[in-house]
Amino acid sequence: MQLSEYVRRLDDRLDTDAYADVDASANGLQVGPAEGTVDRVAFAVDAATETIAAAADAGADVLVTHHGISWGGIDRVTGREYDRIAALVDAETALYVSHLPLDGHPELGNAAGVGDAIGLVDRRPFGELGPVTIGTVGGLDEPVSPTALREQLDEFEGSTTDTRVLPFGPERIERVAVVTGSGTDWLDEAVDAGADALVTGEGKGQVYHDAREAGISVFLAGHYATETFGVRALQALTAEWDVDTTYVSRPTGL
Repeated sequence: MQLSEYVRRLDDRLDTDAYADVDASANGLQVGPAEGTVDRVAFAVDAATETIAAAADAGADVLVTHHGISWGGIDRVTGREYDRIAALVDAETALYVSHLPLDGHPELGNAAGVGDAIGLVDRRPFGELGPVTIGTVGGLDEPVSPTALREQLDEFEGSTTDTRVLPFGPERIERVAVVTGSGTDWLDEAVDAGADALVTGEGKGQVYHDAREAGISVFLAGHYATETFGVRALQALTAEWDVDTTYVSRPTGL
């Protein structure tokens, strides 16, 4: 497959253009030639020297990540930016990035993957950010205790620490809102959506009192651990296009 065709397919499937005005990440092809051949693609959560090296060692023509190397543009190619770009160029490995589009996609996204993992049903888009959404909210077939939900989250790939819980909601959780990564800014929206719990990756200091006063539980399952689902889904999609794939797992513990 040609690189331009591979990029076009991903952009179309992820509706990349819809997020252009709200995402600091330069989504799409961040590093790479106008044309090239794609025989093998590596997938990772983060574009870092370690994951780039692993992709190169695997003979990948493209590395697809959730977190890229360009956030609002690159003014100078020095330091870490130079090291990462030089490693990609030296290995002749292109870099494709999907940040918020891969958070919010209703089938391939990180929030969708979390929803699948914990059994959310009757889901709808959640986590408004301008004209787009980056999360999901839905119900559980059977109510669960906070402990049972925490145990499910602890099983996520890349989870290296116990999920932190602010247990201020009901003892039986029936409705859950999900925004992966850093999603506590959507606590009030979760309350308005009737959620008993908000599942995200990491929190901010004020969420403790906000959650306590609102009577909602918050589960902090790890930024990395809640954002492996999207790149894994893209790996499966790429395999359907008869392209070899490999996955680079580098949990951060955060």
